[in-house]
Amino acid sequence: MAQQFETVGILAKKNDDGVRQTLKNLIADLQARNKHVLLDEGHASAHDGVDTCPRAELGERCDLVVVVGGDGTLLDAGRSVAASATPLLGVNLGRLGFMVDVLPADMSTTLDDIFAGDYIAESRLMLCAQIERADGTMQPEQFSAINECVIRNQAFARVLDFDTYMNGAFISHHRADGMVVATPTGSTAYALSGGGPVLHPGLNALALVPICPHTLSDRPLIVDADHEIEIRVADTLDGAALFTSDGQVSQPLGAGDCVHIRRGAHDLKLIHPPNYDYFNILRNKLQWGRGQKLAHS
Repeated sequence: MAQQFETVGILAKKNDDGVRQTLKNLIADLQARNKHVLLDEGHASAHDGVDTCPRAELGERCDLVVVVGGDGTLLDAGRSVAASATPLLGVNLGRLGFMVDVLPADMSTTLDDIFAGDYIAESRLMLCAQIERADGTMQPEQFSAINECVIRNQAFARVLDFDTYMNGAFISHHRADGMVVATPTGSTAYALSGGGPVLHPGLNALALVPICPHTLSDRPLIVDADHEIEIRVADTLDGAALFTSDGQVSQPLGAGDCVHIRRGAHDLKLIHPPNYDYFNILRNKLQWGRGQKLAHS
């Protein structure tokens, strides 16, 4: 039986005048369908009369969250909502639109399909990272990521020395600009630019992709996502390194610090239109592969 979406939350890109009209149209469309609309309180002043909600509570109070913006907006929203298992639907007002796959012109038709139960539901694995300082103190804060966790040198054009481990077993020593630990979702983002492989989103796997490695033999590695990856910065680090989550959250690292990366406790739930095709998106958004050759009549 199709899930009923009676309360619909909206998370939109902030400080963007181009979002305003699409947001207005979306709210009117949902209200015309007698849906209870909850708007991220960051947009409250622009839409008087619409109930608002703190972002931290939006997932728990809604059956569906619609994200209006680009892929970065969806990543930000996803980290906030994933723990509630509330699915996200992305309306694309960004540049690439790899994860936000509904065009504003198709928004109302897509909602027709979704509320009729005609959609594709998908789960994407997420990462959870925690930093252990050189003195053995484990920092309490945990960082979630949908695309990737990155460790790199803060200094421009300076290589970073670091070691990688899996479940405590030594993998290798690296001299590189850094390391990307990517989910299948993130395999088409930073990791792909670094020469990593494309991982189908249904895989339970992680890609470890060195960034500009000093040796030709330092190649990407694919591992099962149920393993814990540790990246330890060399004790000889002169300066500072940086940990980032989805390129949006960052923490400084010092000599001897270690980042523990494992599969997150929650997956990201996504909803796609009924005509969603992952490989079609690869071909059209990233110019990967070719279209089908049509037979001559």
